[in-house]
Amino acid sequence: SVEMGGKMARISWDSLSSLPGIPLSVLSVPMEDKYKCQQCLQVLRKPVQAQCGHRFCVHCFRQLTSSGPKPCQACRKEEIYEEPMSILNSSEAFPDNAAGREIASLPARCLNQGCDWTGSIKEYEAKHEGRCEFEQIQCEACQALVLRKDKDRHNDRECEERTLNCKYCKVTFNFKDIKAHDEICQKFPLQCKDCGKKKIPREKFNDHAKSCAKSKSACPFSEVGCKSVVENGKISEHEHSSTMEHLRLLLPMVLSMTRTRLDTSPSGEWQEDSGLGLYRAPDDGCGAAASVPSVDLDKKVSALENIVCVLNREVERSSLTLEAFSHQHRLDQEKIENLSNKIRQLERSLTVKDLQLSEAEQMVRELQYCTYDGIFVWKITDFSHRRQEAVSGRAPAMFSPAFYSSKYGYKMCLRLYLNGDGTGRGTHLSLFFVVMRSKYDALLKWPFSQKVTLMLLDQNNREHIIDAFRPDITSTSFQRPVSEMNIASGCPLFCPLAKLAGKSPYLRDDTIFIKAIVDLSGL
Repeated sequence: SVEMGGKMARISWDSLSSLPGIPLSVLSVPMEDKYKCQQCLQVLRKPVQAQCGHRFCVHCFRQLTSSGPKPCQACRKEEIYEEPMSILNSSEAFPDNAAGREIASLPARCLNQGCDWTGSIKEYEAKHEGRCEFEQIQCEACQALVLRKDKDRHNDRECEERTLNCKYCKVTFNFKDIKAHDEICQKFPLQCKDCGKKKIPREKFNDHAKSCAKSKSACPFSEVGCKSVVENGKISEHEHSSTMEHLRLLLPMVLSMTRTRLDTSPSGEWQEDSGLGLYRAPDDGCGAAASVPSVDLDKKVSALENIVCVLNREVERSSLTLEAFSHQHRLDQEKIENLSNKIRQLERSLTVKDLQLSEAEQMVRELQYCTYDGIFVWKITDFSHRRQEAVSGRAPAMFSPAFYSSKYGYKMCLRLYLNGDGTGRGTHLSLFFVVMRSKYDALLKWPFSQKVTLMLLDQNNREHIIDAFRPDITSTSFQRPVSEMNIASGCPLFCPLAKLAGKSPYLRDDTIFIKAIVDLSGL
């Protein structure tokens, strides 16, 4: 029996759990003492049973016996201490699988605020513990406590200690140093305030400022009093236009230097003596000293004379340039006037072409819908909108495309009032027939006397609304047309508007169809 116990006691400690007991509050039911670790006083995790019968978490037992056998404190508290049974020894313990299975089946819940997970202790250990999205964990970088579900966001956006790569120079640095880095980053994009160019790397900004045509700098003659600040690209233009002003600024300096030169002539003077005649008075060495500034002044005066010569040449060159510009301006003016005349001619030509194109488009539209057998079907879409236009008075009537009785026969069209006309206003659709002028009217029989049938088509093909009439040959409506159209003649009370209300078979998909049939008998 002891040998068997010894065999059972051989536990591979390295492979077992290194966590203490499961917190009591994870249990959804009151805990029985037999499920409690005698060391950590929590719910047993991977329970082992000592010789004395007390149970411990494998982690707790390993810690207790890590430095050698220890007396069981639980035995002492219960006053059943008995050596050697009450001595805890790593070689005299065995896994308590029965207790482990019972504990695994106990109901559990998650401790973390906001988490509503429930299940068994076994499921808690295997699937939820250490994985709960609502568990507070410590950030390794800044040591702050964050929810597990917010860890990635914290690491990417909130952690003060996170490291970033500069998107411009790719250098790695700490987040809190981002502003300091931006101030020194050589690749950081800057914008030129003068020309507005963006994304200029800091390392190239000075070069851009020097070459930027919009960047301003002081006139080279600022040292002699010119106060102009000019764009880099216009300095040459400024020098040409301000030549006389620059000369006036230079003049006082030249005169001042000339006077200084005269005032600093050799100090030795010719004097008259009654006994010796004329002689040069001694200068006690001062003449040599005075000659030095005199040489400097000569150099300055010479330099200024050169400047004046250069400026004179600039003035001459500017005069020639100005004359050339004037001549070019006259040529440009003549060219602009010629081009303006051509544009006016092209605009007139374009107007004529537009008119011709409009006429061609109208002809194409007529041909598209045109028929030559006296039968015409008129499809009217967007009925609701067109009717509103008619009710408001903006477009009370609409004309159909033209159609013909034959290739060289009568030309006709229909006129429709969607809110009625005359006696049918506001209550009926009014439909009229119109005889139109055509190129072949001289070959036709007048007055027009063919029977005309007008129809509003039932889109279920059951009961069409039909009205027919024979022309009154005394009416001007049916005489040979002298204008583009004769006076319309037809049916003011063609169809009650009530028949188009609700689910009308005459109105489908906001569309109606009107058909006209001209009797061709006798033609």
